[in-house]
Amino acid sequence: MNDIRRTILWVIFGFSMVLLWDKWQLHNGNKATFFPTTPAVTAPAAAAAGAASGATGAASVPATSVPMATAAAQGAAAVPGQPAAAAAPAKRERIEVKTDLYRLVFDSEGGSLTQAELLKHADMTDKARNFLLLDESAQRVYVAQTGLVGGTFPTHKTAMTAVPGPRELKDGEDSISIRFESPDQGGVKLVKTWTIKRGAYDIAVKHDIVNTGSAAVSPQLYLQLVRDGNKPPGESSFYSTFTGPAVFTEAKKYQKIEFKDIESGKVDIPKDSANGYAAMVQHYFATAWLLADGVQREPFVRKVDTNLYSVGMLTSLGSIEPGATKTIDARLFAGPQVETMMEKLYPGLELVKDYGWLTILSKPLYWLLDNLHKLLGNWGWSIVALVLLLKIAFYWLNAKAYASMAKMKSINPKIMEMRERLKDKPQQMQQEMMRIYREEKVNPMGGCFPIMIQIPVFIALYWVLLSSVEMRNAPWIGWIHDLSAPDPFFILPLLMTASSLLQTALNPAPPDPMQAKMMWFMPLIFSVMFFFFPAGLVLYWLTNNILSIAQQWIINTRMGVPPQFNLPKFK
Repeated sequence: MNDIRRTILWVIFGFSMVLLWDKWQLHNGNKATFFPTTPAVTAPAAAAAGAASGATGAASVPATSVPMATAAAQGAAAVPGQPAAAAAPAKRERIEVKTDLYRLVFDSEGGSLTQAELLKHADMTDKARNFLLLDESAQRVYVAQTGLVGGTFPTHKTAMTAVPGPRELKDGEDSISIRFESPDQGGVKLVKTWTIKRGAYDIAVKHDIVNTGSAAVSPQLYLQLVRDGNKPPGESSFYSTFTGPAVFTEAKKYQKIEFKDIESGKVDIPKDSANGYAAMVQHYFATAWLLADGVQREPFVRKVDTNLYSVGMLTSLGSIEPGATKTIDARLFAGPQVETMMEKLYPGLELVKDYGWLTILSKPLYWLLDNLHKLLGNWGWSIVALVLLLKIAFYWLNAKAYASMAKMKSINPKIMEMRERLKDKPQQMQQEMMRIYREEKVNPMGGCFPIMIQIPVFIALYWVLLSSVEMRNAPWIGWIHDLSAPDPFFILPLLMTASSLLQTALNPAPPDPMQAKMMWFMPLIFSVMFFFFPAGLVLYWLTNNILSIAQQWIINTRMGVPPQFNLPKFK
């Protein structure tokens, strides 16, 4: 039975290695070796078909613009259903707006947001610079665009005029606005007003659609986010996080969409919804278009160019009579994935911080971690305190596990002698082993089940620490200046490796010599990955190891089993 317990641990370890290998394959753009993803439903994306039928008639979602640096070489991207421009467009401007949280750059072509620099967050690859969430350059495309379809109406390709006004949020001011006006196009004028509030990562975008013609019009408004399919710079090769579109609707809740599924058309999202949002997600940060609940919207995802993808929403404006104006208010969230902030902005927006199938455990763990930080004021010590509280909560489970292991350790010499004596009689050996367990009242599985029950909780905590932007550039003590980056001197990983080896030495040695050797190799192999993991994760694991060793030592002492070190015997 002791072998069974070791076998179960080996199965868990082997399965973890399989999952890590698959994640490594996916991170490097390869297919998963063991668990390839198979979509449940195969259907073409509604937006890719370029049509939205209904009372307002067919309407094509326009293609994205090309980067400004390459526009001359490739030409302007055509908007389906729009005639070619008869003359050169008006002078194209880039307008910079600065607030307490942002440095934003708007493009007069379409009044689009083409750059968002987050002033409170440093870049991961060069911490002397601020983090660029949105950007449009020859190397990278990630922009927010809006426009009208359903006729020859203004789109994100239309040359617009920026109304003069202040471009920096002054002390004492709560908000700043920038306004773009399009020329009359197809009997419609589009006025777009971006309003950025102090201390807020949601930007209000007001669309005034003016019918300047002599007949009623029925345009549709689209809101889209366009980005390239590359991983953000600075991503680790030793763990994988999701980058790509996400759609939230009442019908299907939160859906992550891989870029490769957009390529192949293997996307199934609701064609109509009265609530929800469309987002682009990456590690620690996200952007999302938000509309008020009750406004009908059609989510879409599509490929718009080589390695360029869009996600967005299309909403009908109804009939607008000559001389009338229709107003649609939207919001663009562009910022860090702070769970408590996103919950207040829009129901379900916090789900872009994805915990996967362990959300039910991860959310309360994050809540507890956040409240510990409010009390302690340091994220590193908050991690230590959280692990300590979990150890206290699971004390009795751990006590049973370690008590069982202590009993196993006390009878281990008897088991080893018996195995040596009956090594040529396996059936009799098994019977004799069961007799010893029965007489000594030892359950060989007693040390395994209590630990297995806790595994989901500690995996959930792993995802909390990996996905929480609060760890980014958060110091702990001394040389640890960023809990989201690896330890620069590898001190924490070395301590974690030492603690793992100490735990192995305190555990009962497996009777089988080969298993005994492998039990020493396991912590060494496992620890290699932690040299490249974020310091916050290593701190969590190290704290857990130290508390486990202390508890095991105390229980062994109370049971009269003096601590012994089962050192490896390699021959």
